[in-house]
This record gives sequence, C-alpha cells and structure tokens, in this order.
Amino acid sequence: MQVIKIHHPFDPTLIPAGPVVLAMGFFDGIHRGHQAVIKTARRIADEKGLPLAVLTYDHRPEIVYQQYPAGGVHYLTPLPRKLDLLKQLGVNRVYLVNLTSALSALDPQTFVDQYLVGFHAQVAVAGYDHTYGADPSVANMEHLKDFAQGRFEVVAVEKMTLQDNHKVGSTRIRELLELGDVQSVNELLGYYYQTSGVVVHGFARGRTLGFPTANIAWPELEWLPAIGVYVVQLKIGERWYNGMASVGRNVTFGDHNEKTLEINLFDFNQLIYGENVQVRWIRRLRGEIKFNSVDDLIAQMRLDQHHSELTLQNLKALPGQILQ
Repeated sequence: MQVIKIHHPFDPTLIPAGPVVLAMGFFDGIHRGHQAVIKTARRIADEKGLPLAVLTYDHRPEIVYQQYPAGGVHYLTPLPRKLDLLKQLGVNRVYLVNLTSALSALDPQTFVDQYLVGFHAQVAVAGYDHTYGADPSVANMEHLKDFAQGRFEVVAVEKMTLQDNHKVGSTRIRELLELGDVQSVNELLGYYYQTSGVVVHGFARGRTLGFPTANIAWPELEWLPAIGVYVVQLKIGERWYNGMASVGRNVTFGDHNEKTLEINLFDFNQLIYGENVQVRWIRRLRGEIKFNSVDDLIAQMRLDQHHSELTLQNLKALPGQILQ
C-alpha cells in the first residue's frame, strides 16, 4: 500500500496519474461503519477496474477546530495501526493529509477543486455524516454533488446501527472504553480492540504473589480501557499469548499509586523487558478491589485466572470479523 503525505498548499506533482475511487474520512478506529464505507469503495473500484485510494488526516480535527482538551488527544487507532487496518481492507493508496489551519480555511468549493479533483477521483465515497470544512452545514455530503460539478460521482454510505439502535461510531466506542465495556467495543469494531506498549520493569509484586506480570508502558495517545481486570492476549514478536490484565492503581498496596497496566501470562516464563507488544482486549472481568489481605487478593487472582482461561478456551472470531 502506497502512503503519500500531503501538506497544504496542494502539490499536484505528488499525485500519481490516473483516476481512482476515493474513500474519505478520519477513520479513527476503523469500526464497522468505517469498514462499510471502505468496502463500498473497494467494490466500486473493482467494478470499474480502478485503484482504491483513501483520503485521511494525520491527527484529529479537534486539534484545529477546538481548544486542545485538558486530558490530551487520544486515538482508538494511532496512525501505524490505522494504516495497517486500511491495508487489510485492500486499500491501494493512502493520501495522508496534514490537517492545518491553512487547509481548514479553504472554502468547500476550493477544497474540492484542489484536493478531490486533484486526487483524480472518479467516485468519492464517504459516510452520510462526513464533513470536509469548518462549516459542516455547508461542507457535507448533501452539498458535495454540487461542488463536484459533474466531475466525479458521489456515494454516501448510510448510518450503521446495531440491535440496541446505537449508531456505530467512534464517539460511542470511546464512551464504552471509559466504562471498560470492551465486549461492546469489540462488537462495534468488528475485531478485538488493541493497544500497544513496551515491557518495562515494575515493582515485582506479582512475582511474590505467584502471578508474575509484564508491566506495559503504553503510549499516551492511545485510549486505554477503564480501571479493572480483563481477559487479554499479548503479542510478543509474531505470537499471541493468553493472559489477564490489571489496569489500576494497586490499591491493596496503597492509596496514591500511579495507574499501571500489568499482564499475567499463563504458562509463560521468558524475560521480555524492552519488547514492543500489542494487547488484545477480550472481556472485562471486574473492577479494581481493595482487599483486606494479600491472601484475599491471591484467592481472587486465582478465580480471575480460571474465568480468563474459560473465556480464552472458547474464544472465536467475532461475527463478520475480517480484520485482525
């Protein structure tokens, strides 16, 4: 998959010749709604014998349009993960646009003239609620046909909802992560949610308890599920290992501890400090508990391991899952 970085002002010499089908969106999470957009564009591209290109951005639009959030900006899929998922979906080319104030100042017609036409879009595909400018009441899919002026076709993909009538959307997924409901997150994504990190030294408490843990330092830009205990898998190198994770502050050992991510891997005895790893979040078991004694904590951890092993023994691909 070819990735072409674009910075305003538009430079047409960077753009390969020939028409494309162009899917548009920020696509944070590449959830099932996003997948519907890209699969629609892929189908049209195949029918027309054209490459599938994606127009996306290097950071969230809030950085340009809103005050920077106090807690920082986080992503469901940081750029390397997003590009990997786009590749899995059969995208041939990604136009990775640097979203800046200068770019956002373009009126919608100029943006379409320079970028969509400049990318040689024969068909432009996006979600029904996709916007492409500071004023979403104008820069939306309803008006895109007018801005296209017959130079390319416009396809808007309808909203996707699940049985609970919730829209499949990135905002909903972030809300669920804040609740720790990774099972619902995975249903909306259509694959198991992943985060990344590096294995670092911790306090080695787990080893003294009989549950040695890999302590994971995670990137600040990533959304970590809420405090609690989870069934997980950890990817080291090219292999996934089964385990359980604690996101928490180790409240049994004090009231003012920093939040940590610790993963106990089952039947595992290797030194892995410094390894770059991925965490696959399967299911939340419980919240964090302050135990009256270390013995009570050990008894609960044994129960957590039992439940985790049962979950992982029956682990199957999610319905309709096409991404890893």
